[in-house]
Amino acid sequence: MLEKVNIISEDKFIRYTFYRSYKDIPQSDWNTINTVGNLYLTLTYLSVIEDALKKTIDFWYILFYDHKKPVGIAYTQLIKINPSQLKNQNLPCKLSDSLKNFFIKNIEVKTLVCGNLFACGENGFIFESSITNDEALKYLDLALKDIRKVAHPEDKPSFILLKEFWQHNNNETSRNLKKLDYRDFEVDVNMVLSIKPNWKSFEDYLADLRTKFRTRVKKTFEKSSDVVIKDLSYQEIKTYSKTIDELYLSVIENADFKFGNLNADTFIGLKEKLKDRFIFKAFFLNEIMVGFSTAFLFNNTLEANHIGLNYQLNKTHHLYQRMLYDYVEMAIRYQVDELILGRTAETIKSSLGTEPVPMKLFVKHGNSISNALLKPLVDFITPNDYELRNPFKDQVS
Repeated sequence: MLEKVNIISEDKFIRYTFYRSYKDIPQSDWNTINTVGNLYLTLTYLSVIEDALKKTIDFWYILFYDHKKPVGIAYTQLIKINPSQLKNQNLPCKLSDSLKNFFIKNIEVKTLVCGNLFACGENGFIFESSITNDEALKYLDLALKDIRKVAHPEDKPSFILLKEFWQHNNNETSRNLKKLDYRDFEVDVNMVLSIKPNWKSFEDYLADLRTKFRTRVKKTFEKSSDVVIKDLSYQEIKTYSKTIDELYLSVIENADFKFGNLNADTFIGLKEKLKDRFIFKAFFLNEIMVGFSTAFLFNNTLEANHIGLNYQLNKTHHLYQRMLYDYVEMAIRYQVDELILGRTAETIKSSLGTEPVPMKLFVKHGNSISNALLKPLVDFITPNDYELRNPFKDQVS
């Protein structure tokens, strides 16, 4: 545990404390701040991720206090990026070759990331309402710079990366971070489906689709008619752990970027600790698991997460498309407000009715001269091109 004291802001006396493990954090202080119920900032969730990746990633947790009262929390990871991770991949979501070469070339780059490596959205920090956005970001920046200094004094992280912010409500955040010399850039959009109040069943959803798209759904269900979908328990995930690892690895090998390797043990831990808030669906063909999907259920949202897939059988049985429709069916059944399907496969996901939601990341180099060079370089970062589909009857083709 490390402590930094004496940040004065008007009538505030701010100090912050660093923790290297969730085990050392005063739980009541941390939980006092996460009143919005962000699952990705609960110690229950973070404990599973830390246990899975602590051999390859350094974790740093921050608690902010005004005098003795907790007023903020933040979650960071110190990661190493090397050329082998970027073979046929991009950083951190989609970057041009020019920026990739600037960041990487033939060296290993250390980056301090505030945010969740395995989930999109604003999952890096929370401050209570008495702390303004401007103050919160100043305190956070100071803490991150201190972590950069003490984590590896002789080999400091080159970059600080804040991931990632919904673009529709980050104007104030963007202005304040730019004052702190962060550079912003857009990444691939997050595909989100708003669940309509009149959808009480999957059939209601189908009724709102245009004929062309209902036909596609029918074709997918025909192709996957022999596939049996089962909601797995904690014990069943353990039973199928070897197959789960194989299916997950096949997806990871095709992923844009690999920050760290999760495995079946991670899913076992998530199911054990999160119970019904973590959903694990297995897809069986002839009693053999050929795919799986996972999702988190919280704050009136169903958020799709990790999947595993037999790519060969995907071609013949439309497994991935069937998973997407299963997510829609789950979202309707749980009566959530929205289904978050994440990045990638934008065109396919839009055929379900999802809408693209832009997102931004913010980056700063530890060296002021190098940071000045970031501005023209981040201009090279552009989201992938994609074509949107409009499947609903009330939408214009």
